[in-house]
Amino acid sequence: MLMAQRKIRSINKLAKETGVSPNALGRLYDGSNVRIDYSTIEALCAYFECGIGDLLEYVPD
Repeated sequence: MLMAQRKIRSINKLAKETGVSPNALGRLYDGSNVRIDYSTIEALCAYFECGIGDLLEYVPD
């Protein structure tokens, strides 16, 4: 959703603009990540000008 609002159509473009690796962004996008670094959260929150809750959602198993 945030990517659509910024009209970002590729993970590679987002990676270049945030400094977060395309692999890390891809795992976040498809939900296959097992952890996330604070630096990644910080970079994405700064880029999208949002809070952590706008990036992440807890969904219990």
